[in-house]
Order: sequence, then C-alpha cells, then structure tokens
Amino acid sequence: CFPVRTPEEIVYAAGCVPVGMWGGKTELKLSDKYLQSFCCAVMRTNLEFAMKGVYNDLKAVIIPTFCDSMKCMVENWKLALPEMPLIAFAYPQQTRIPAGFQFTIDEIKRVKHELELILHKIITTEAVEEAYAVYEEYRKAMREFTELAAEHPSVITCRKRHLIIKAGNFMDKAEYTELIKEINEGLKAETEDSFKGKKAVITGLMCEPVEILDIMDENGFAIAADDLSLGSRLWRVPGREDVKDVYDRMAYMISDIEGDTFFYDKDKTKGAHLIETVKEKKADCVIVMMQKFCDPEEYDYPIYKAELAEAGIPELYLEFDQQLSSFEQIRTRVQSFSEMLL
Repeated sequence: CFPVRTPEEIVYAAGCVPVGMWGGKTELKLSDKYLQSFCCAVMRTNLEFAMKGVYNDLKAVIIPTFCDSMKCMVENWKLALPEMPLIAFAYPQQTRIPAGFQFTIDEIKRVKHELELILHKIITTEAVEEAYAVYEEYRKAMREFTELAAEHPSVITCRKRHLIIKAGNFMDKAEYTELIKEINEGLKAETEDSFKGKKAVITGLMCEPVEILDIMDENGFAIAADDLSLGSRLWRVPGREDVKDVYDRMAYMISDIEGDTFFYDKDKTKGAHLIETVKEKKADCVIVMMQKFCDPEEYDYPIYKAELAEAGIPELYLEFDQQLSSFEQIRTRVQSFSEMLL
C-alpha cells in the first residue's frame, strides 16, 4: 500500500497483511529510467526496491493518486513491472458533497472487486466489517499512544516514537494493536516525567531519515504531537458509530478529514489545526519535516507559515529526502533553533 491512504480494511478482509510502502534508503539507479529526479523520493525508492526484487512476495500493489508523481507512478509501474498486479485508487476532489461521497464508496468497492480477481476469492461484507473493527481498535489505541508518549518523552524519545508508529505498517494490525496496548499500559504505570526540554509539534509527510530524529533527541526536543501522513493523520479522525453500512463508515472517515494536506480543503484549515494543537499541548514550536519535491506539502507551507508567524509560534523548516547522507547542516539548524527557544 503506497502512501498516503489506501483502503487497508479491504486488504485485511481478504486475508492479506497490508504492507506500507514508505520508501527507504538505497542507491537509485533502475528507477531513474522511469521517474525524473524531481519526483518525490518515496516514489522513486519504492520503484527502485520493486525493480530490485524487494517486493517480489507481494500479491499486488495499491497506489492512490494524490499528486502528479503518484499519477505518473501508476503507468510507469505497469511499464517497469508488468508482472506485478497494480490497483490504482482515486479519491474525489470534493469528498463531502453527495457525488464525492458516493465516488469514494464506489472506488473502495472497485478496489475490493479488483483484489477479488487477483486473489481468486470473494471478500464478504462480513469480513470487511470485521476488518473495519480491527482497524478502529488500532486507531483508538494509537490515539492513546500518542497522548501517553507526549507525557513520557524521556521513555518514548523522538526516534522510538517514530519507529513504534512505523512498525504498524508492516504487521498484522490485530497483533500490533495488542502490543501497542501493552506499551500504553506500561506508560500509564510510569511515574511523572521530569523532562525539561523543548516540546515540538511536527508536521509533514514523514520523519525520515531517522538520523534527523536522533538530532532532535540530542538537542533536547520531544514530540508533543504530530501532523504527519506517517503518523496521526492515519488515526486522528474517529469513525462514525451511528452509521450502519461499513462502506459508508469508511467513506465518512475520508469526508470527515480536516487540515490534511493531501485532501482538498477550500478553507485551508491546516494552520489553524497546528496553532490549536500547539496551544492544547503547550508546545514550544512547530517543526516542519519537508520531504523534497512533495508538492502538496510545499504548496501548503507558505499559508500556514504566515499563520504561525502571526500567532507568534516559532517554526523551523527542515528540507530533506530519504537518501540524505550528511546531516551537519540540519544538526546546526536544529541546535541553533533549540538555543533560540531558551
């Protein structure tokens, strides 16, 4: 499942484990035949891994089409890897109007049908309902985890927080949720944290390479909350309990999203969401984790940058990609920003 959102409940209902394809660090050679150097590093790395055989065990790949790179990836993947089944998934521009809401449902059901053809099995509505329940339990546990992690930053460092969250993209969600619940109970049993550093709200696509999180830990930062696609955006919207049809519930989880870079937001509420989160969590600043060539994130940045400045909230902008090998400039900027906050 490519970033940012795919209907994982459908995959889970089919008896498969949805695997997050979030890129990684590797030498980019083969993918350059199909994707330009100014495409998002996550897209290029996913294609590179696939062409090197890393994903040979996958039954299929699902790619949502949020941005130009993803739209291009759909056809380039078919050309580069014709032997690996691919399902494209499109969200409507307008998720809240009746036509857009119905389009979301139709797309979820189309993915279900295409997956049935690939796997040669029927995915029943009952199985989808059971999978949805598993994912709702996961989302509930993750909301609690992020709250508890913020209260115990000496135990859950920036790096640990990211790796714990990312692990959920490669495991059976039911098994992973039980492990998260154990962590939550352990954190509840901890004494009050004596952390004296700076608390940040972080925003962006994802926090990788992890060396950047090591630098944050070195400089006394803790994550008070996040607005990340590989993070709280996956679970911060609770499902509607008053809706019976499971496909309607899945569609509402999309139409109820606010302030997410990858979904149309005519009122541009992301800045207001960040400001509210900073105040609620009593954070000291916002740190922007900007993956190079992530167009949707880059387009939103000037808008919420001005709003943060008007609200008097310090903000640090870090730009990088997954293949970054030298971190000295970032280390200097984080250290200087940390000293400025004293």
